[in-house]
Amino acid sequence: GATEPAAVVAYFGDGSSSEGDVHESMVFAASYNAPVVFFCQNNNWAISVPFEVQSKIPLVNRAGGYGFPGIRVDGNDVLAVYAVTQWALEHARSGRGPVLIEASTYRVGAHTTADDPTKYRLNAEEESWKAKDPLQRLETYLRAAGLADDAFFDQLKNDGDELAAHVRRATLALGGADIRQKFATVYAEAHPLVAEELAWFENYEASFAHAGSQTSQGGAA
Repeated sequence: GATEPAAVVAYFGDGSSSEGDVHESMVFAASYNAPVVFFCQNNNWAISVPFEVQSKIPLVNRAGGYGFPGIRVDGNDVLAVYAVTQWALEHARSGRGPVLIEASTYRVGAHTTADDPTKYRLNAEEESWKAKDPLQRLETYLRAAGLADDAFFDQLKNDGDELAAHVRRATLALGGADIRQKFATVYAEAHPLVAEELAWFENYEASFAHAGSQTSQGGAA
């Protein structure tokens, strides 16, 4: 059969929506009618900066300024997000240009392992959003509709645990990467500046071995 027209989904957060890259990408996509779906996961916090500081209007409204449609969806409703994304992809694939989706959700917990959200927001705010957990909502729906039972979710948990264990094992088995490969893939062809930087790195790395050798010799004396 015929191959389905391609489209690209670009996922980003509310914090990155304040960066120039997002603006430039939307201008480019609108100018060339590119088949791109911009999917903004608006979790209300860019680390410690609340959304209302980042934007005075809903992010979805920005789409109108670029000349393409925008749609806002409950980001904690799995089925709604799926339906909206399907619609946006069909729009992009049909040659009608880009779409912006703003999925409204919440970051329950820290932004990184170094982050302490208790310093900039209230626990009550987090607790109010925990009741809207998208996975729990979907499970409740599937059970209520008679589409899944305890056996299904038990198997789902086991499958997830097995997959997670497999990913950890496979990742650890890869071993450490050779940083020299990074220098080899900066450009498609050899570049004198990259070669110069690689030579500097190799000399820098060799200096540690030289220093270790001197320390060993000194200790033996």
